[in-house]
Amino acid sequence: MNVPALDSSSISYQDFLSNFKNALSALFKKENIDQLSLSRGLPPNIWKEIMNLKPLSVAIPSEYGGRGAKVKECLGILSAASYESLPLSLTFGINIALFLEPLAKYGNEIIKGDIFKHFLDFGAMGGLMITEPDFGSDALNMKTQNEFRDHQYHIKGTKHWQGLTGLANYWLITSRNSSAEGNLSRDVDFFVADTHKPEQNIEVQEYYDNAGLYMIPYGLNKIDITVPEHNKLIPESTGLKMMLDILHRSRFQFPGMGMGFLKRMMDEATTHCKERIVGSSNLFALDQVQFQLSKLQSFFALSSAMCAKSTLVSGIDKDVSSSGVHANSMKAFVTDMMQEAAQILVQLSGAKGYRISHIGGRAIMDSRPFQIFEGSNEMLYTQISEGILKDMKRKKTENLGEYLGMNEITKDAAGVYASELNVTISTPIAQRKMVDLGKIISRVVTVNDLIELNNAGYSQELTDNAIAIVRQELVALLASMGHHKDVKAIFDINETDSNWMNFF
Repeated sequence: MNVPALDSSSISYQDFLSNFKNALSALFKKENIDQLSLSRGLPPNIWKEIMNLKPLSVAIPSEYGGRGAKVKECLGILSAASYESLPLSLTFGINIALFLEPLAKYGNEIIKGDIFKHFLDFGAMGGLMITEPDFGSDALNMKTQNEFRDHQYHIKGTKHWQGLTGLANYWLITSRNSSAEGNLSRDVDFFVADTHKPEQNIEVQEYYDNAGLYMIPYGLNKIDITVPEHNKLIPESTGLKMMLDILHRSRFQFPGMGMGFLKRMMDEATTHCKERIVGSSNLFALDQVQFQLSKLQSFFALSSAMCAKSTLVSGIDKDVSSSGVHANSMKAFVTDMMQEAAQILVQLSGAKGYRISHIGGRAIMDSRPFQIFEGSNEMLYTQISEGILKDMKRKKTENLGEYLGMNEITKDAAGVYASELNVTISTPIAQRKMVDLGKIISRVVTVNDLIELNNAGYSQELTDNAIAIVRQELVALLASMGHHKDVKAIFDINETDSNWMNFF
């Protein structure tokens, strides 16, 4: 199959998306995506055929020949890709949210045209380098530094776990400015590196053996490059605020990657349960199976609501640097749903699901890192709780339901769950309770988004079922918060009194 290059800006989005879905499905059937998923990377000829469909044109402004960087179109492409292949969708997500949108919003006009042309005409790809081996999520202490001299920036440091390591043609690199005394600035700078140019090329020191997402190379990168001053992104205020805006916008787009994946898990599970006969009836007739399938359907509805809300609030014309509670809620909750959906599909599929060549077995490993990268979910749930508790203190209330009823992003759902949320939160609370509280808030935020979508005409049946499923989870989480004990890990377990064989 040879997919011709597409003039993506000349057709309606409906036709563009339909063409992309059909061509991708046909390509992966012909090339056998199950087999492709067993080896590292994708063959260059397949990358070329995929990029000929111009999927990344959705994230390029129309004045540069793209489709206009509209959130709805970006999420549609991410969803269509993740229905066929979650790693492919993540590849697009990295390009869109972590390179093209930041470049479109903050890049110098001098460099935009040439870079966007390479994406549209030559299938270029780009990524973002933040994480460092010694600091992980502690990005503000990064040691990669930049020094300005002779109208150029010299950037030096080490980064790792960057998706598309050794594959991306362009990189956004974060670093801190080094003063004459050798002190590093508290602010963060972003620079565009063009690997086509020798002085901007980044050395890959090691490729990692990532346990899932085989299609995407990860590794350890040594940076010692020089870039022109116009390769620096231009913040509207500070670099830290720009970084929050970029990361929050990326988290607002996780539902796009989750949407198609969750629909695929639901479709695969439903088909299997209808066709699999056990005794005198099919699996679909079993009560426990009905419960598991209803959870998958609720995940589908909740991720739909997230996509709809993201479309309204996360465009590059919006400043989302202060939208941490909403963005973190979307990222953490949708990735929890993705992992649970994969586990449900494998359980319902029985032994055949426990194969890496089966979409369920593969989905467990491919969706698992989504709960870790770009902020581990435990950290994000804690940050959600910190933000809410701080605002509750300002509003002078300790009643969770009362506060959520006043908050714009939770007020409708707070009414639905009024009796469950009628609890007092006395601060300070242990971090293990903060994680539970963050999960509770993220679910309420998402149901609020679902109620808004339902008011616009979305399925009442799906909405009602999702509200009921979330109610069960809220009750369990609230019980967990109330029954947490101050159990501490034992620092050194004694072999003498901990080995059961010593007592028989």
